[in-house]
Amino acid sequence: MTPKLDMSQAWNEAVAMIKANRDMVLIVAGVFFLLPNLAMSLLMPLPPESPAMASGAQPDLEPLMAAMGAWFSNVWWVFLIVGLAQAAGTFALLVLLTDRMRPTVGEALGFGVKALPTYLASQIITGLGFAAAFALVIVLAQAVPVVGVLAGLMAMVAALYAMLKLVLVSPVIGIEKQMNPLAAMKRSWRLTKGNSLRMLAFFLLLGVAVLVISAVTGLVLSAFSLLGDDIGLIVGALGNGVVTMAVVVVMVAVLAAVYRQLAQTGSDVGETFA
Repeated sequence: MTPKLDMSQAWNEAVAMIKANRDMVLIVAGVFFLLPNLAMSLLMPLPPESPAMASGAQPDLEPLMAAMGAWFSNVWWVFLIVGLAQAAGTFALLVLLTDRMRPTVGEALGFGVKALPTYLASQIITGLGFAAAFALVIVLAQAVPVVGVLAGLMAMVAALYAMLKLVLVSPVIGIEKQMNPLAAMKRSWRLTKGNSLRMLAFFLLLGVAVLVISAVTGLVLSAFSLLGDDIGLIVGALGNGVVTMAVVVVMVAVLAAVYRQLAQTGSDVGETFA
C-alpha cells in the first residue's frame, strides 16, 4: 500500500530533527548560506537599473538588457561558486539531520562534495527534458498558434507535475546515498506516487508562510535605513541572510521528513515510472 503524506507529521518531524541537531546544523547553515548571502549583498556590484525605471517611466529594454548581460558576464562565476557550495551544504544538512551514525560536520561536508556530480547530472537531465518540451511547444505555436497555446498550458502543468515527482531527488541522494542520477530520479518518482496533490498543498502552505515572514521582515529591516544608507544596507543584508538561512534549513528538514514518511515501504524499488 502506498503511504499517504501526513503534513502535520512531516512538519513535526522536521522541527524535531532541527532541534536534535541544531548546533551542527547552525554551523553548516551559517557557513554555506548566511555568509555567502551576506557577502553577495555587501560586496557584489549591484545589477544595472534603467534611469527610466527609477523615474517610473517606460524603460528602454534593449540597453537595459545589454547592461544586464555585461553585468552578469562579470559576476557569473560568483553565482556558480556559491550555488555549488550551497548544494554541497544542502547535502551536508541532509546527512546531519538524518544519519543515525552521528557523522561529524567534516564527514557530512565530505559527502556533500561527493554528491555534487550526481545532483548536477540529475538537474541537467531534468533541464534538458524541460527544454525539449518547451522547444516543441514553440514549434507548435509557430505552426498552429491555437494548438501552441494549448500545448503551452499543458507543458506548464506537466512541468509542475514533474517538479513535484522529482522533489525527493536530493533526499534520495543524501539519505540513501544513491549516486546514480537516473536511479535517484526514478526513486523519487516512485516515492511520491499518489501524493502529488498533498505535496503541492504542503509546499504551497510553506511558500505562503515564507512570503509572509519575508514581507514582515522586510518591513522591519527597512526601518533601519532611517539611520543611514550604510546601516540600512548592512542590517538589511544580515537580516535577509538570516531569513534565507532559516528557510533553507526548514525546507531541507521538511524534504527529509517527507522522504522518511513516504519511504516506509521498499516495495517501490525497481519499479517503473508511473
